[in-house]
Amino acid sequence: MKKLMTPLAGAVAAALLAACSSQSVTSNNDATAINVVDHYADIAEAVYGDSYTTALTLQSAINTFLDNPTEANLEQAKQAWIAARVPYQQSEVYRFGNAAVDDWEGKVNAWPLDEGLIDYTAPAYGTESDINSLYTANVIANPTLEIGGETVDATNITPELIAEHLHEADGVEANVASGYHAIEFLLWGQDLNGTNPGAGMRPATDYDLANCSNGNCERRRQYLSAVTELLVADLKEMADAWKDGGYARTALVEQSPEQGLSTILTGMGSLAYGELAGERTKLGLMLHDPEEEHDCFSDNTHYSHYYDAKGIQNVYLGEYQRVDGSWVKGPSLSQLVASKDAALDREMKAKLNATDSAGQAMVDAANQGQTFDVLIAMNNPEGNQLVQNFVDALVDGTRTTEEIIRLLDLQDITLEGSDSLDNPSAVF
Repeated sequence: MKKLMTPLAGAVAAALLAACSSQSVTSNNDATAINVVDHYADIAEAVYGDSYTTALTLQSAINTFLDNPTEANLEQAKQAWIAARVPYQQSEVYRFGNAAVDDWEGKVNAWPLDEGLIDYTAPAYGTESDINSLYTANVIANPTLEIGGETVDATNITPELIAEHLHEADGVEANVASGYHAIEFLLWGQDLNGTNPGAGMRPATDYDLANCSNGNCERRRQYLSAVTELLVADLKEMADAWKDGGYARTALVEQSPEQGLSTILTGMGSLAYGELAGERTKLGLMLHDPEEEHDCFSDNTHYSHYYDAKGIQNVYLGEYQRVDGSWVKGPSLSQLVASKDAALDREMKAKLNATDSAGQAMVDAANQGQTFDVLIAMNNPEGNQLVQNFVDALVDGTRTTEEIIRLLDLQDITLEGSDSLDNPSAVF
């Protein structure tokens, strides 16, 4: 199928660069358990490093936009956000097995969010929630807030205010005040198109002090600047954590090699099954609900899902293509499995390729106007099937992951589940 180059695809292509660019390759075919685990940490260092550097590029684009809030500069900031998602989504396979990552991840990629906490919303959003007293708190419009019975001074919107008082305020997970999705909302605004084509349409004048739309432009500028600064700082923390002596790498290598392999496979299986196939994909398909879309403001979900799956493939094959076009390659779980059961390794690689193809089919559809929210619409059986194919491929791959766990005789591994897959009646 011919791939169409849209602005979204162009941003991703720019992030990845050409495959024919110069490559620096580290390789070691001595696929012992300890070497496989060490190289898994090397890939983490690279992918989080790329996430940090692309966030710096995003910050630069946002600063340019705030200095000159034109529609063209807003579009450049949006494209920088999309490009920054490419390496970050490939890092999510490091969740679940690595407590250091899972405990940190909510600061940068929590979703879905009740956007009324942050800024103005359309009337259809409503005015209250049974479970969230801050559903329409609108920090940008209100310099004083009542949170948990205490008065919070939000006169100056700073990274510290967001991290310490607003993010998951009152213990409500939907009060997402930091990370990629808060920035996404501030760049795109609400997507009011339902399951019809179209993303958010926030005007650049929302940030223009000389021609302010929707009020509070100075405070909106403060929030966007502060939340972006916080994202950069959080990503730098995790990039450093995977360097030699960093806390995430240290926690991994201090385990036994077998525990390290368990960490790798826990991340692969839990992301593939419970998180990606279940909570991020099947749930939205079952409900035909665009509110369950991961990148719901930008309509970038097809790429986020594709690169999540790519991250699983990366750690199995022991390779990752950096945003500068170079490769990190080394001892892989694939090689270790092949040394014990070559047929099972071939099966796993085939399943990963099938998932990649199913993800690419969603990308191709999005490039022709059918983004994820359109694909899951109730009266779109062909689109629904494309999404179901992706779910089925992920589930099928997880079954082979479980076979690999048994082959390697790894104990006490629990993979994340999802009601949407394991108990569908509970969803309704």
